[in-house]
Amino acid sequence: MIIIHDSLSVWIGTTYAQPSPDVQTRISAAIAGAQASKSTDIDYTAFVNPFIGTDYTNYGDVCPGASVPFGMVKFTVDFTGYAPAGYNADPSQKARGMSPMHDSGTGSSLGTYGNFEVMPLLCPSGFDTCTTTLLARERYRKNDSDDAYPGYFSLTLDNDIKMEATSTRRAGLERFTFPEGSQPYFVLDLANDLPASFAGGTLDIDPDRGRITIGGHYGSSFGPSEYHYQAFACYDLLNSGTQKLSEYGIWTGDTYGLDAKGLGQTHLNLSQNIIGGTPYQSGNPKEVILRVGISFVSTDQACANAEEEIGTSSFEEIQKASKALWQEKLSKIEIDVMLYSSLYRASLTPNNATLETQGAFANTKSFYFDSLYCSWDTVGSNDVMSKFYSPTCGSSGDNIVAQFAVNYHNEAQALGIDLDELYTALVTDGQVNPPEWNTMGRQVNVYKQFSYVPFAVLDTGSTGRQTREGSRTLEYAFEDFGIRQVAQVLGKIEDVEYYTNRSYWYRNVWDASVDSDGYQGFMQKRFSNGTFYYTDPIDCSPKDTSSRSCSLQEDTQSGFYESSSWEYSWYAPHDTGYLVELMGGDTAFMNRLDHFFEAGYYLAGNEPSFQTPIGYHYANQPWRSVDYLRIWLIWSDAELHPDIAGLPGNDDQAAMATLLSFHLLGLYPVPSTTHYLIVSPFTPKYTIHNSYLDTNTTVTVINYSSASVAYPIPDGVPAYVKSVTINGVPAKSRCYIDFYDTFRVGGEIEIVVTEDKTYDCGGPVPESLSTGGFARAR
Repeated sequence: MIIIHDSLSVWIGTTYAQPSPDVQTRISAAIAGAQASKSTDIDYTAFVNPFIGTDYTNYGDVCPGASVPFGMVKFTVDFTGYAPAGYNADPSQKARGMSPMHDSGTGSSLGTYGNFEVMPLLCPSGFDTCTTTLLARERYRKNDSDDAYPGYFSLTLDNDIKMEATSTRRAGLERFTFPEGSQPYFVLDLANDLPASFAGGTLDIDPDRGRITIGGHYGSSFGPSEYHYQAFACYDLLNSGTQKLSEYGIWTGDTYGLDAKGLGQTHLNLSQNIIGGTPYQSGNPKEVILRVGISFVSTDQACANAEEEIGTSSFEEIQKASKALWQEKLSKIEIDVMLYSSLYRASLTPNNATLETQGAFANTKSFYFDSLYCSWDTVGSNDVMSKFYSPTCGSSGDNIVAQFAVNYHNEAQALGIDLDELYTALVTDGQVNPPEWNTMGRQVNVYKQFSYVPFAVLDTGSTGRQTREGSRTLEYAFEDFGIRQVAQVLGKIEDVEYYTNRSYWYRNVWDASVDSDGYQGFMQKRFSNGTFYYTDPIDCSPKDTSSRSCSLQEDTQSGFYESSSWEYSWYAPHDTGYLVELMGGDTAFMNRLDHFFEAGYYLAGNEPSFQTPIGYHYANQPWRSVDYLRIWLIWSDAELHPDIAGLPGNDDQAAMATLLSFHLLGLYPVPSTTHYLIVSPFTPKYTIHNSYLDTNTTVTVINYSSASVAYPIPDGVPAYVKSVTINGVPAKSRCYIDFYDTFRVGGEIEIVVTEDKTYDCGGPVPESLSTGGFARAR
């Protein structure tokens, strides 16, 4: 057996054949059909490739599993190797089992969730010969067998067992097709989640009802290990009486020889780090269907979720309903088809855990969205995109909450949101120092005392890792801007002034004496006595060849999180106009920005640089933004394309997906404001449907040429913005528009493009706080 596996590993390892080529063939046929047809009845789900970003080289970490929009359930098969989202397209890795819980796009190498893996087995000699332990049950899959589309996932193991899944928000169906004449067995795992974080739990079998209830406590894959969450599942095995449970039992095992099975036993109570589950036989049908419900509250709730959301519905009925939910979500934007895979990933997370709360939020009846990731990743793109066409989705964080308030404050009451309570929560984050600020809130006491986050400061009032002082100062200042924006909406004049001043504190970590590559002045971390701690601006950039720590490690010294001073020195999204002056004016700013890209310091997949390519707008040279975005999107090593390696790094809970979506639309949001910067659309026409406001806004690009989707843009090809009109009225600037004038009221936006790249904003440059911008709430 070992010899066979070794040979198989070598053969598969040289055959890069996942997913099935039928996936792209099906998508290409749908695109061709849509382009040839004039019908308005378009199946947007047919344009989605769930496997984009599932490669094992660029680490996109995308989950291609069966899910509904923002579903808690995301069915996919978990694999060995590097697989943070469970799935891995690397055909040299082995399948561990199918599980219903995953995140998508997170950067943790350990993975997230992966609870309650089910693995179908062939046990020719009966129960006691089933390969139950994790290592023993792992199997290769067949080449070219992986398939997925919105609401559906499948693959076939090398023993010809086909595994399929479809889902609702908190439940789903797993379908297994066995070879003719074989006896279906399954193993269900309590303890082996992806990050191996099991901290105790139980499993119970009710043979009369054909039901297994399972649950326990597990740890997150990222951050402090002392935090745990609870998760539960309910597996119904009889498929409304069409299947028979004729053999069942429990087992425990380890990697040192323990593999104990208990035929007929029904209860397992495990402490930490012990493997346990149940193999069972279900008669002799070719096809076996398992109904699964999950919950963060209890096993009873998990069973209730399965009853409510699945009931006796068939696999095809649930699959059809899931597809309909995706069709409704994807139809919010009507555009050229290349956008929809990004919109799909943007709607996978966070998980809609409404009525599934635990810990401090237990028993709340309010809408609740959650996931095991940081809103640091999504504040600049994904959370803004969700409010582009609907006010009702999002996550936590001062800027995210502010994004809702400034755009939808008129609708807050109807949505059940008390703006005064919302503002109180923001002020608490800006004023109250938590005892432990690594995971909760900010180190705001010393920030207020020194007007920046000082390095090596004595902090007697709170605890946290003393790193990232430069980037934390910059981000705290931007969060203060978010609070300022909501204060303005509520007419709190004194608070507006106070938080306006605090939002300028990013300037306090600017060290004008630092030189790098002939450019003067960079952000640096700073001691409490006012002196700066020198960090080479290249440290932790893509050009840093050292092995230094750059993330949350305790020995991180650069002062910036996952990034360099070269990158973070552009970070003041609310006040970029002042950065232009700090760096010597328009010409010096543009030259420096050119060098930043040409020297290779730009990290396309890193959130602090999301807005940087559009920085030229603030120096009144928007044509350069058009060129540099095309360099990144089309020509550079970070080129995005529609296959498994189509992302330049992990998707970060769809931060990359929504960034790409905005770029394809020719827009970029300024978070915590109502402004969208105009670049150059990659498509001739699109329509935004805001379902809550019941408005439709169509953007038409006059003189559009598909030849403009290239770098360099060929001579004579129109790609640069000549003029913008909104419902027939010329816009005051061709560099930005306001949500209140456009997508909130609906209508027609025309963007005329030209081959002339020597154009400016034709009016005011995008607003910055220190130059009088954002002077009133809309």
